[in-house]
Amino acid sequence: MERRVAERLRGALGPLGLEAHAFKVGWYNAVLQPAFHLPYPDDTLAFVVLSTPSMFDKALKPFVNKERLKIIRDPVDQCISHHLSRVKEKFPDQRVDVMFDYEMLPSRKPKFLAQTAAHVSGAAYYYQRKDVKLDPWGKKKIFGVCIHPKYGGWFAIRGLLLFPDIQVPFLEQPSPVDCVSTEEKRIELLEHFNFHWQDGRYRDIIEVKERYSEEQKAYFATPPAERLQLLGLSQ
Repeated sequence: MERRVAERLRGALGPLGLEAHAFKVGWYNAVLQPAFHLPYPDDTLAFVVLSTPSMFDKALKPFVNKERLKIIRDPVDQCISHHLSRVKEKFPDQRVDVMFDYEMLPSRKPKFLAQTAAHVSGAAYYYQRKDVKLDPWGKKKIFGVCIHPKYGGWFAIRGLLLFPDIQVPFLEQPSPVDCVSTEEKRIELLEHFNFHWQDGRYRDIIEVKERYSEEQKAYFATPPAERLQLLGLSQ
């Protein structure tokens, strides 16, 4: 069942520059405190959805051109929301719950922890402070970051698709590719991400197969309030 769902998702999302990676809710809940658990049985099938560098040209720009009069909030969020809602239509006999990376619970906690979902699905390795043996940061707060084996840091985690009626007790958990394997590189990655994230050097911590275009870099470097103008939309 998981294979059939995965193939259908690949067919729908691949042409848009999006990837879907399967996981069991139990894998995710097992590594988090109860306050962050997803409220589904452990064997529930879920997919984390990533946007790759090609999403900008394959999904965002066509969406903006077609829907320009209906864009009232962040164009990327609206584009992803539109396409994941369309994906639900491909499963008329299944309940499909969608969570987006920008959604918050009433408690102001995120609906899901995106990087944890990417890690447990095997999509990308979530490098954290605990992955460095000789920690050089003392009392500084250090945030972790996911690195994709193909795109490095040139990708984003956009949402979850959950299939509450599909239980997959025998799904085997893949390990994410540990592509930043040396202590020195992990320290360099976390240093760049925490203290110099604006320059984007952390994204190229490994040799990447594809990165954002110059146009896409300019878009994401622009303050959100000014991005609509960049796409030729009024405020």
